[in-house]
Amino acid sequence: MSTTSYDVVVIGAGFAGIIAARDLSVQGNSVLLLEARDRVGGRTWTADGLGRQLEYGGTYVHWTQPNMWQELQRHNIPLQIPTVPTTMYWIAQGTTHSGSPEEYGAALEPLMSRFFADARAVFPQPFDITLVDTSAVETETIADRFAALDLPPYEHDLLDGAMAGLVTDYREHGVAQFLSCVATYFGSWAAFFETAGTWPIEGGTKRLVDAIMAESKAEVRLSTPVAAVEDDGVGVTVTTRAGEQIRARAAVVALPLNTLGDIAFTPDVPAAARIMIDEKNPIMGSKIWVRAKGELEPFQAVAPLGQNPINAARVEYHADGDTFIMCLCANSADIDATDVAAVQRALRDFVPDLEVLETACHDWVSDEFAKGGFMLHRPGHFTNGAAQLREAHGRIHFAGSDIAGVEAGAIEGAMDTGAHAARTITAHLRCDHAAPVGVAAGQRPASG
Repeated sequence: MSTTSYDVVVIGAGFAGIIAARDLSVQGNSVLLLEARDRVGGRTWTADGLGRQLEYGGTYVHWTQPNMWQELQRHNIPLQIPTVPTTMYWIAQGTTHSGSPEEYGAALEPLMSRFFADARAVFPQPFDITLVDTSAVETETIADRFAALDLPPYEHDLLDGAMAGLVTDYREHGVAQFLSCVATYFGSWAAFFETAGTWPIEGGTKRLVDAIMAESKAEVRLSTPVAAVEDDGVGVTVTTRAGEQIRARAAVVALPLNTLGDIAFTPDVPAAARIMIDEKNPIMGSKIWVRAKGELEPFQAVAPLGQNPINAARVEYHADGDTFIMCLCANSADIDATDVAAVQRALRDFVPDLEVLETACHDWVSDEFAKGGFMLHRPGHFTNGAAQLREAHGRIHFAGSDIAGVEAGAIEGAMDTGAHAARTITAHLRCDHAAPVGVAAGQRPASG
């Protein structure tokens, strides 16, 4: 069994992993970046579809996000100006309603304001979760908060529809992460929703991924899933599924929460983190791209859970004489993304004469290296298990949007955790005057 040695091994080449690998490698450290897929990018993926380049995973960013904006400015990459909807459609009490975005927003505003009224009180400084006692809010599900509002059916469905594209089951998601996200944006739910779903990167996420990778000096190995990570107090041993053992002074594990259970950690992670890994991220939604016939009026549509398999849809752009629509489904099992007729039926609940020509989708739920969508924590995990994983676990450091303290579930959160892991490891390596970690007999350790 061969053994090689590096200063740092980074596991996972999503945004958290590539930022960590780039930042560590340009500091002069020998870095190996391991990725289970045959590509980098993780749960962001710009690829062919519907005759164009589509974003199959994470897409939206914002100039208020410090890590993201710094990278975009650094690489001279602009944002793409979004298509502005002229009509809103929303389903409530089984009926489709329509109006201007301003009319819809006026009806939704007081409901959202009530739902998020305590966001700043619970998270007065969202970057520091230790300032207040969050134990009460961490036991609360989104369903609990809906029940406490005691809204009439129409208003309940109006609020439900506005949030349904971001959830799978209100009974499984805690409210704490949502409150933190809104508190991050000054307590404004509208500001948070804009950052979460409006502005794509011109040229796609791949353009930024490629720019970061071009700067990186890390060695990259694709199609290399990891089976185990062990910290023996002197260094870290990473074992691939193929049985190769790689030795390093430190490791960064930058993987989706739902895949961490496939890796054996020695010593095991702290108790609350282990519970979070075992209970998993409950987001099981899907994103479907639709090419509709003709140049349709720009619209946005929402539906409460259970009243349409497509819970959010929006015209993203017009091209080649047709309309390209992005759809979000709370539960991917509710609709077959490849069934053009089924997708058309769902969209015709909003726009009766809409004709779907073709669809495109990547199933992140069945994807072995994702096993679900972006993060929306279960009750109790956001300020407990995730916070534990953000702390150094000996020489093992975790990163990724799933455990981010600020902007959890977003590309910005992934970037922030990757950069933080790199800074922490760099400081530790500077203080580490030990001899190079052990390697197999006769094996010369990597310089760094």
